[in-house]
Amino acid sequence: MNTAPTADSRAPWPTDDRTRVPYWIYTDHEIYEKELNNIYLGPVWNYLGLEAEIPEAGDFKTTFVGEMPVVVSRETDGTIHSFENRCSHRGALLCLKNKGKATDFTCVYHAWRHDLKGNLLSVAFRRGVNGKGGMPDDFDLKCHGPRKLRVATFCGLIFGTVSPDTPPLEEYLGEEISARIKRVLHKPVRIYGEYTQVLPNNWKLYFENVKDTYHSSLLHTFFATFKVSRLSQGGGVIVHDGGGHHVSYSLAHKGGKDEAFDNEGLRANQEEQFRLNDKSVLDIVDEFGDGCHVQILSVFPGFVLQAIHNSLAIRQILPRGTTQTDLVWTLIGFTDDDERLQSLRMKHANLIGPAGYVSMEDGAVGGFVQRGVAATREESSIMQMGGASTESSETRATEASIRGFWKAYTRYMEL
Repeated sequence: MNTAPTADSRAPWPTDDRTRVPYWIYTDHEIYEKELNNIYLGPVWNYLGLEAEIPEAGDFKTTFVGEMPVVVSRETDGTIHSFENRCSHRGALLCLKNKGKATDFTCVYHAWRHDLKGNLLSVAFRRGVNGKGGMPDDFDLKCHGPRKLRVATFCGLIFGTVSPDTPPLEEYLGEEISARIKRVLHKPVRIYGEYTQVLPNNWKLYFENVKDTYHSSLLHTFFATFKVSRLSQGGGVIVHDGGGHHVSYSLAHKGGKDEAFDNEGLRANQEEQFRLNDKSVLDIVDEFGDGCHVQILSVFPGFVLQAIHNSLAIRQILPRGTTQTDLVWTLIGFTDDDERLQSLRMKHANLIGPAGYVSMEDGAVGGFVQRGVAATREESSIMQMGGASTESSETRATEASIRGFWKAYTRYMEL
């Protein structure tokens, strides 16, 4: 039986400051449909991929904007284009492969052929057979191609939007977020691998988790036990003025006792119980020269850039209904990585992903919340850590970036 709330049964949003969020937001099917239209097909930039994934003319990849399948391709002149992966004839997928090289895209159903920009080039039997049948004389190929996206690139990242109202990409990102992207993606990228993780929860729960800047010291035993990330370390949170984007960062642990943990009796304080047989997993090269060894950056609505030790990765959050999310991981480095950096990137990649020393918990806890709120109608979450603001902060003991997410979300959703 479908017990998701309807528009008539939803409790009103509890507060105006976004310190409380109603749980029906994660289970409401009408809300989900509105998200697909107002957000993903609205005035936002959706992450589509890396330029390094389509380096040569004719290279293509497929991905999604919300639930809309899209093709991303590189033309013979080097320009990048994106269009809906849908033949306008009968709606079949134009491209059936995840990646590859092509000179055109021809629908397998009725052989409508399109170029690398998504323009319709030809229609099989357009003039009929033996003077009979065929398309009307006034049928115009130019009027029947798939929907096209505006495309923009930044630091090797490809973003797309279907809305004419979306501001220029760098304006959308803002100076602080742009600078933090440039900090990491400052030279040509090399792709080390990729995989997709299926999460048993609403997409917003994972995006909240990414923006939750203090759970890492509590949920992630590995992080806290081996002093990879503790709130007592230096660091902070940057929240974009619009609320939707954020950066959280921490500095390297300086050693010694950590009273914030040692006196609290926390689950994560287990240094005496656990030991590493191979401590080299904690080795790090300070490749950016600023002492910042963990940076998590997000761009609304579904892009994450991760730099944990020397593990660099892109995470793409894709909604799959109210209770499922696809999380696409792309592990990256740089084309000039030496042998030591290559080895460290592979070793530190064990921190992340479905079975990662750290990210394993992130993949589970969203499902715990989804199951926990399944029957709620009136209740809401409490997000008052650090007060009620959505301002940047010099501490990570705050939920400012989560409140920022909801500030942006409710604006796009008109809630």
